[in-house]
Amino acid sequence: MVDVVLLVAVALLAAGVLGTVVPLVPGGLLSLSGLYFYWWQSGFAEPGTGTMIVLTILGLVTLFVEFFAGSIAARAGGASWTTTGLAAVVGILLMLVTGPLGLLVGLFGTVFVVEFVRVGDVNRSTRSAIYATLGILASTAVQALLTVSILFGFLIGVFVF
Repeated sequence: MVDVVLLVAVALLAAGVLGTVVPLVPGGLLSLSGLYFYWWQSGFAEPGTGTMIVLTILGLVTLFVEFFAGSIAARAGGASWTTTGLAAVVGILLMLVTGPLGLLVGLFGTVFVVEFVRVGDVNRSTRSAIYATLGILASTAVQALLTVSILFGFLIGVFVF
């Protein structure tokens, strides 16, 4: 017999994995929702408390990466906080219109232009734009790895331990 609660939890966890590569879908939050939904429905018995602590930490790290990795990368490349904020707004707006490519192009272009106006150095502006763009791509890869780890950790915690 199929356990509906388990299916819903796994569906939320799988949606969390997909959410890391689909813009504006909170992958980490969906993963944590699946974990806690199942844990609550199991009477806080499965998975065990230790497993839940580890998986919750992974979920929180995923949320941190989702929200802050792009900004950290832009700052590492020398961009100002103003540039980073403007790039995030423009990237999101363009993503809504043109999809993920708009996010990347908007982010790169905004960081480059604003940093060039701010410092007047093509090389520094280019470096900041590259850091910001690669930061977004790297953050997506890290989020995907973390949410897959949460999914497999959950399955192991429920079926093995």
